[in-house]
Amino acid sequence: MTRRVLILVAALLLLATACTSPSDPEPPTPHEGRRWQPKPGQPWQWQLSGRLDPTVDVPVYDIDGFDHTEATVADLHRRGRKVICYLSTGAWEDWRPDAARFPKEVVGRGNGWKGERWLDIRRTDVLEPLMAARLDMCREKGFDAVEPDNMDGYANDTGFPLTAADQLRYNRLIARLAHERGLAVGLKNDLDQVGDLVQDFDFAVNEQCAQFRECERLRPFLTAGKAVFHVEYELPTRAFCPQAERLGTSSILKRYELGAWRDPC
Repeated sequence: MTRRVLILVAALLLLATACTSPSDPEPPTPHEGRRWQPKPGQPWQWQLSGRLDPTVDVPVYDIDGFDHTEATVADLHRRGRKVICYLSTGAWEDWRPDAARFPKEVVGRGNGWKGERWLDIRRTDVLEPLMAARLDMCREKGFDAVEPDNMDGYANDTGFPLTAADQLRYNRLIARLAHERGLAVGLKNDLDQVGDLVQDFDFAVNEQCAQFRECERLRPFLTAGKAVFHVEYELPTRAFCPQAERLGTSSILKRYELGAWRDPC
């Protein structure tokens, strides 16, 4: 067989393979397979009020998703930070730009903070598109993760007969919506459901587990190699840092207004 014939046969075989092989897979969606996974012990800054101080030398910042721009997130990225988008997903806040989109029937009793009221998380037909829009905002601004707040309404006096099953279903919905957008997502407080939800969430955010002697309940996250970002408000660091170091939590002392001041372990 001549060299020219051999080349022709090889070309025909390649063409036949191309015609019979399955089509190329769809290109991956943005961030697919690259979702950030914070690790235990990573230092962090949590600032939800006041002028943002971007100079704190920590790898993780948690800031308000509505109050900050894409440019702010990009600046923190240039400084080597991962950035978490704080949102309230379980309570209505009267000052948010989308507050009027929440029907009155899903807004319940106050949660102890001025202008905030619990949401009827059973009404996912109403809340899912509203929360999806908020998570779209976090993604479009370039955030790496989301901290959904007020995720334990069933354990509070909300004005609605919420059950633990209602809360599990809603929390998993929020986690799924975040993951679909390439965002890591943290479980905020809700210690009673840690065991059920540790596989659905990428990290945990906790307030005052040391004061209430509950930090051990967050161990499933740490055992799974997932960060626990922890804050105390009333205890001095000497009272909670030794345990934080043993457990591997990312623990800091903050004031209730969550300004720039912090005292880390």
